[in-house]
Amino acid sequence: MLDDFKLWYLGDQSGRGGVDIVVDKDLKNNVVDVKRVGDKIISLKLVLDKEVVNIISVYVPQAGLDESYKLQFWEHMDELMHNFRSVEKIIMGGDLNGHIGKDRRDYVEVHGGFGVGERNEEGTSVLDFVVTYDLSIANMLFTKREEHLITYKSGQHASQIDFFLTKRHDKWMCKACKVIPGESLTSQHKLLILDMCFNLPKKKTRNQVCLKVRWCRLKGESVGCFRDKMVKHEKWDREGDANMMWNVMIKCIEKVAKEVLGVAKGTKLAPRET
Repeated sequence: MLDDFKLWYLGDQSGRGGVDIVVDKDLKNNVVDVKRVGDKIISLKLVLDKEVVNIISVYVPQAGLDESYKLQFWEHMDELMHNFRSVEKIIMGGDLNGHIGKDRRDYVEVHGGFGVGERNEEGTSVLDFVVTYDLSIANMLFTKREEHLITYKSGQHASQIDFFLTKRHDKWMCKACKVIPGESLTSQHKLLILDMCFNLPKKKTRNQVCLKVRWCRLKGESVGCFRDKMVKHEKWDREGDANMMWNVMIKCIEKVAKEVLGVAKGTKLAPRET
């Protein structure tokens, strides 16, 4: 099972407090660049056909830490975002440790209105970052029951602090974003899933040329001509077992039919369901 995926990780050997990105084995060769910024940000650049997609995993410092540590984190985020070209797509996910809440005031363009609770100072920092880089919050684009919005539970306390961010003009690609209540990544965080649809151009395939006998011409004078050539064909005099005689007859019918009736160039179509 582990061989089906490729893991990129940033953190210490304890495995706590780090960030990572897991990619399906079929896409690992599409990864062209990996960036690790600070100790809480990791980014992969994938090339999918002609689309460049940046997958970012982050862990924002929680409330209560020194303000200089938080400021350093957002400086690292600015440094990373400035490296992306405007045509590149961005999918950012992680524990943003901020309560954005239900209130949309001052952030209507980036806040879909489907949040939980009240906004705090850390949530305001997240919204300011989203506005600065013209992003949108995928969690808040879809109407969901509250249990499908809450991403963190600890005892009686429940909140929404894990988010997916995408570019605002790409939000149409987001088809669904919800929490799976029964699945836990840790004892507190719930599994958050974002479904996106990339409108990649379909690869053109060459139609195989398949020569077809014009059996529709087997009528009138063609019937007599076809019968005479079949009767006079010298290969009918050969002896052998039934299978060999059958194969000889098939080749003879095909050869005579092509000579008398002609062939048409068609294309080999894929089989269709009934």
